[in-house]
Amino acid sequence: MTITEILQFADRLVFAHRGKHLDDIQETVIKGVWQGKTYENIAQECNRSESRIRDVGYQLWKTFSESLGEDINKSNFRSTIERLHIQEKSSISSIYRANCNFNFGSQTLYQYQKYPQDSQIKDTTKRTYQDLSIAPTINPAYFYGRTQELEILSNYIFHQKTRLMSVLGLSGIGKTTLVKRFIDLNIQQFDVVIWRHLKLVKSLNSLMTDLLKKISIENQNILISDEQFTQFLDLLSRQKCLIVLDDVQNIFISRKFAGQYQTKHTEYQNLFQAIAQTEHQSCLILISQEKAQEMTALDRELYPIQCLELGGLDNSAGIEIIQEYKLQDRDSWLNLNNMYVGNPLYLQYICTLIKDIFQDQVSQLIAEENLIITEEMKLLFDTSYQKMSDIEKQIVLKISKCDENISIEDLKKSCSLSSIDIINGLQSLKRRYLLNPIKTNNTLFSLSSLFKEYIKNFQMQN
Repeated sequence: MTITEILQFADRLVFAHRGKHLDDIQETVIKGVWQGKTYENIAQECNRSESRIRDVGYQLWKTFSESLGEDINKSNFRSTIERLHIQEKSSISSIYRANCNFNFGSQTLYQYQKYPQDSQIKDTTKRTYQDLSIAPTINPAYFYGRTQELEILSNYIFHQKTRLMSVLGLSGIGKTTLVKRFIDLNIQQFDVVIWRHLKLVKSLNSLMTDLLKKISIENQNILISDEQFTQFLDLLSRQKCLIVLDDVQNIFISRKFAGQYQTKHTEYQNLFQAIAQTEHQSCLILISQEKAQEMTALDRELYPIQCLELGGLDNSAGIEIIQEYKLQDRDSWLNLNNMYVGNPLYLQYICTLIKDIFQDQVSQLIAEENLIITEEMKLLFDTSYQKMSDIEKQIVLKISKCDENISIEDLKKSCSLSSIDIINGLQSLKRRYLLNPIKTNNTLFSLSSLFKEYIKNFQMQN
């Protein structure tokens, strides 16, 4: 088989499955893998990061696997396609139930469908009811890294049948972007997909009414009544739904420990627990900057819940963001990514500042004595600080004054707080993703370097 035949075949598979033709990077990955090249070599040839090439490859193998009904990966891609080609030429392809025709190169007509044993795989042509009107639009060309996180989401939802999960992390870390990218890649696996922002929802009752009305467009047997809660759980049982609730931290109370519900929103806790404890085929994803308490209180042995906590991007993905800004001093890009902890939003802010003030020269910013907190970052940290309890504020102020990592015993000596207040305060800070526990013989704690710099500036201004 020639490369042209392979690309034609792959293009038809991708178009039939995703409704889009192969782009340049996908073609480069397929050519490279067919020729036995490593992801690293392919990345060098097309001037992309290795993590980006791995991500493209992962999505291609996923598409091919779903289309052909067997597990396809980088290692077996060539051998699988060659085997299928031989089977087709030998007329063995009649074991497949053909309803899709693909011109396999310029010579033969290749007919395929699912393997007999894969009859349970969802028909990808089935129409999905979706309401993503307030979800972000994600351009795949500007989605960096997160290959492993996408795999984790797929495993949790499709294999472990997780009913309730949280995607958690600092503001700007990429929680919303990750979940939306996952949906873009897997939307045909669900009967219903709906995205809502809790900062735009007045109450749980109004959310239930909204969801049921939306679904009733496609399901006339669903009626709006006083039994909305029961109806919603019934919906999750009868159809495979993916419901995303973004900005969940907006229903938590400020100036208390993390994850505590406002009085008017306590019914959400009952909803989340019911979704985890009731048998159904759907999944509710919570996107939040704080971990809800029931996400750790529920017994995971009995109830399928999961938390995906996002850290910063790896070096190659972070450098890709910096590269988009066409900054100078390439040998300083890695240092810049580490300084801003691989946070995609922080990197965008600081790269814009470098272009505006330092004439694209990264080295000039790095030469500054202190970390630079942009005004946009300061607003994000202001919000986090204002949500803290007084106990948490005392703890972060003490930690910010220390040049070294601090232990619980050190905090007991320097804070006018009880032991239990210190321990609960540390746990709450960890649930806000502002505290870094360091595992040694005696557990130590530190703040993110950027948040620590913000606290120092805050003290000077007050």
